[in-house]
Amino acid sequence: MSKVIAVLGVGPGLGLSIARRFGREGFTTALVSRTDARHARYREELAGIDAPTFTADVTDDAQLRAVLARITAEAGEIDTVYFGPADAGTGITPLTEAGADALRLPFESIVLPAARVVEAVLPRMLERGSGSLLFAGGLSGKYPMPMLGSLAPASAALRMYVLTLNAALREKGIYAGMLTIGGLIERGDIHRMFTEQDHGFTVGTLDPDAIADKAWSRYVERDEAEAEFNAMAAV
Repeated sequence: MSKVIAVLGVGPGLGLSIARRFGREGFTTALVSRTDARHARYREELAGIDAPTFTADVTDDAQLRAVLARITAEAGEIDTVYFGPADAGTGITPLTEAGADALRLPFESIVLPAARVVEAVLPRMLERGSGSLLFAGGLSGKYPMPMLGSLAPASAALRMYVLTLNAALREKGIYAGMLTIGGLIERGDIHRMFTEQDHGFTVGTLDPDAIADKAWSRYVERDEAEAEFNAMAAV
């Protein structure tokens, strides 16, 4: 029976590339997104790969646990989780204007859902002594980037959470890895929205297939906890 990767928050950019890369290695790629509007397209683009699709808001604890249980029942035990849901619409507030609530919202939409994923899948991984946890996060979690304001503290918290998980789990047969991304991911929704509008400045782009290749190498080699992808000229 093939291994299973749960791709949580799949989109046409990085999520689909992660599914394709792991699918090439024989994985069943369980795709999860908030709606099923693009599921038929995703399955078509992943022709030849076992790619069952599921609908759930993975930032909602009850929906997250339900969809993970359904994946396990229908596709098999989950070997790997990739967590990379799109921004939940919290917006960006300059740090010089951000109160506590503006900082709290990104934690609730980014950090806490990531922790709930770990809470849901880690116990079984520890029982088996195997498994992988992959997370995508922003470059503002590593470098000061004032233009990302209120998102930066949550990005930093997610990054340190994953790096610390890696250190805590490395002797237990489980890999936790961080994909730290600075730039617009080609083919992704944010890339499309950004290029359709004139923002008065340019942001570099990143190839999602190259990021997925690196994610696979981290999965195989397990030698480093983080891979950085930086298309931001100022950083």
